[in-house]
Amino acid sequence: MTTRATGGPRAWAELLRVSALASVPGDVLAGAAAAGSRPGRGTLWAIAASLCLYEAGMALNDWADRDEDAAERPHRPLPSGRITPAAALAASAALTATGLGLASRASRPALAVATALATTVWVYDLGLKHTPAGPATMATARALDLLLGATATTDPPRRALRSLPAALPAAALLGAHTYAVTAVSRHETHGGSTRTPLAALAVTLAVAGTVSSRAKQSPPSGAPAPRPRPTLPPPRLGPLLALAYARTPATHLLHAALNPSAALTERAVGGGIRATIPLQAALAARAGAPGTALGLLGLVPLARALARKVSPT
Repeated sequence: MTTRATGGPRAWAELLRVSALASVPGDVLAGAAAAGSRPGRGTLWAIAASLCLYEAGMALNDWADRDEDAAERPHRPLPSGRITPAAALAASAALTATGLGLASRASRPALAVATALATTVWVYDLGLKHTPAGPATMATARALDLLLGATATTDPPRRALRSLPAALPAAALLGAHTYAVTAVSRHETHGGSTRTPLAALAVTLAVAGTVSSRAKQSPPSGAPAPRPRPTLPPPRLGPLLALAYARTPATHLLHAALNPSAALTERAVGGGIRATIPLQAALAARAGAPGTALGLLGLVPLARALARKVSPT
């Protein structure tokens, strides 16, 4: 039986890992909250740009790993022949160009951050993924995605770059989580690592402890003062969201540490990806945006439903 080289909707959904898309908009929204800005038109452009750049990275990842996947994951869309390598590379290039175009609609500072993000994605997939710098590069990409939200939402745009210092702590926390998940993902094909899941669990608990505390609201020198918010988050909202974040991957990480098989390691990676959403919500609550935090929680059921249909890893 032959398959069409152009692929169908199922093949493209697997290639682009659409089940992980629910973890993307929260980067931008958490960045806007960290910068002290309310979401607006620029935020929507940034979310659209972020989604495109994320999917560009997914397509490019499989294109770069097509020979490795042929031996280890022959069911993936490229080695199975359902999508051609040329189509995957063309999709990645088109999605990158579209993402940068959408970011330019938000503001020039947002385009600058999106360009740095796109460059990081391409450098990771084409050169650094299988090096010791891989996890740090991926963490940088997630952090830049959050900073994209900070720059795209700040009004007027000329003040956008001065809003970045206020968003850096949130970007660092999101980057630390991403570093841990990426480090674990390097073992999901063969398993065999006990220390990496345990280290990732330690990072998860440290990040959860940090986001459960209330952030300082005073902006750095020279940065625009955040817009006043009508309400502060309920005192227990931040800790509850931090707990929800930590619980999502903790059990899977413990199982992967006790039995470092490929299947359990892959499950731990999936839990880490899903944990990104409650982390984004906790970061938004910590910055004083409870509405954004609660709205992001609505993406959790969607992420779970999609993960049952298409693997996020």
